[in-house]
Amino acid sequence: MNTPTDDKSAKGAAALEAARREKLRKIEEMGIDPWGGRFDDHIPIGQIRDRENEIVVHPLEEGQRSPEQTGPKVRAAGRIVLQRKAGKLIFVDILDWTGKVQLLLGKNQIGESNWALAQCLDLGDLIGVDGELRRTRTGELTIFAEDLHFLSKSIATPPDKHSGLNDPELRQRMRYLDLIHTDGALERFLHRTKIVHSIRNTLSREGFVEVEGPTLHAIAGGAAARPFTTHHNALDIDLFLRIALELHLKRLLVGGVERVYELGRVYRNEGISPQHNPEFTMLEVYQAYGNYETMMDLTEKLIVEAIRTTGQDLKLPWGGRQIDFTPPFARKTYDALFAEHTGVEPGDAEAVTAFAYDMGLETKGKHIDVIKNEVFEAKVEDALSGPIFVMDYPASICPLTKRKRDNPAVAERFELYIAGMELANAYTELNDPDLQEALFSRQLEGLAEEDSMARMDHDFLRALRHAMPPAGGLGVGIDRLAMVLTNSQTIREVILFPLLRPEAGTRNDEL
Repeated sequence: MNTPTDDKSAKGAAALEAARREKLRKIEEMGIDPWGGRFDDHIPIGQIRDRENEIVVHPLEEGQRSPEQTGPKVRAAGRIVLQRKAGKLIFVDILDWTGKVQLLLGKNQIGESNWALAQCLDLGDLIGVDGELRRTRTGELTIFAEDLHFLSKSIATPPDKHSGLNDPELRQRMRYLDLIHTDGALERFLHRTKIVHSIRNTLSREGFVEVEGPTLHAIAGGAAARPFTTHHNALDIDLFLRIALELHLKRLLVGGVERVYELGRVYRNEGISPQHNPEFTMLEVYQAYGNYETMMDLTEKLIVEAIRTTGQDLKLPWGGRQIDFTPPFARKTYDALFAEHTGVEPGDAEAVTAFAYDMGLETKGKHIDVIKNEVFEAKVEDALSGPIFVMDYPASICPLTKRKRDNPAVAERFELYIAGMELANAYTELNDPDLQEALFSRQLEGLAEEDSMARMDHDFLRALRHAMPPAGGLGVGIDRLAMVLTNSQTIREVILFPLLRPEAGTRNDEL
């Protein structure tokens, strides 16, 4: 049921839109297309601001109240984010993706037709301007307009400057407004783009080639995760959106692509949290004749280069603390960290079980390594400020990883932790086809036959039998990396369009 406040708000919004539509009509009557068109040769606002040093201030002559200035002729385009009128002058702030600049529209300077057009401007409109870059009497860098161009009309009223976009879900649902009106939002996503670009550049310099694997899989393999299911009508078969990139990339190792990676979307039909989104971006890298230590060196290089590409210092803020990414990153074994943070000897099964029980964890019927890992996840991970490589995991929980030659109970695996989050996972890859088949069988034991994760990838095993080179493999969660490198506390702040519930009572044709 609508309240009187709701009705008043709706009527107010309708009145504002009606006023904007009236201005739209007036623009059309002037013979101007309110939806604009091609606008060549305009300069990004950031570059215009960089030309401030070209402004020449001439000596003050007798009788002048302020010195005369001359500056470069510039052409700019942007969205109106601030507007104020002062008689025959209108001051306008426009914004593009490189910055913001003030415009001064003077009736005598832009002429009658442009002045009439200026009366139809609203917050949110897109305009272009030709003019001279100078400073106002107060020192504000300003384009003194000589010609005005209308590029697109905003029918909807922008959110209130102070209270319009405080709700995180509203910002994520209406990302287009978030990028315009939330300080730092656009910069954060441009930083993410630079991070991804840097990763590709670094891998290219290291001799890796990028490939695109299939996103529709007949078997949901490469990770222990619940997949999204779809159906292919022509073949009449069920398919799964991929939950990992791994198994197809390893096929390419067998085929002779010795340094290979994919950076793409992965889908897991699981929960949503500050660190999880069902659709996310993963980097997976494989290097023939390497191992997990090779991948540690590469991971460190990828992250340090990404930070430098964004122009940041290697000491970055994270919440109320600072994280130092100066290489080399710390390296400690899983067991050493377990003992350090629990006070329990990791090889003492009875003590580990008792510790887990006291924490309230379920222990009955579980392998000791599973119990130990649940304790590690609950007690140790959050304490790892990092960056730190956690090395040498229990082999029983790493079915795709090569064992240490001198200790088969330990897998050559690391996870990189930063601020209590796992950002990277890497192995010395298992390439023994018989052992791999045995481990797959053990992993699938107990799963119902109809379970989408209960099927073994026999073609992958067939590929291994043709000899996969010894290799190091690495997976990096790009969204989490972007979180840490942009000081964003939730994954939704670095994913442009995170998964959200549909708006209650709203149909697409009502938006």
